Amino acid sequence: MKITKDMNIIEVVQRYPDTAMVFMYAGMGCFGCHAANFENIEEGAMVHGIDPDKLVEALNEIAAASDEAEVELAGVAK
Repeated sequence: MKITKDMNIIEVVQRYPDTAMVFMYAGMGCFGCHAANFENIEEGAMVHGIDPDKLVEALNEIAAASDEAEVELAGVAK
């Protein structure tokens, strides 16, 4: 799944828990606040003065690594 800036912050963190560290590093603890339930990545980034395109790029790097790990582990599981 490719993360886009119109996606809900909570949905992204629920699908890819490791993305929480990207949000935290960027100064967005948003996944813990009420606004994260209805705010998308672009809106959250703009409120915090963060370039949404760069944030999405970093999130997608983490998501891709997570997807690759799931594929690798699928071959190990019985």
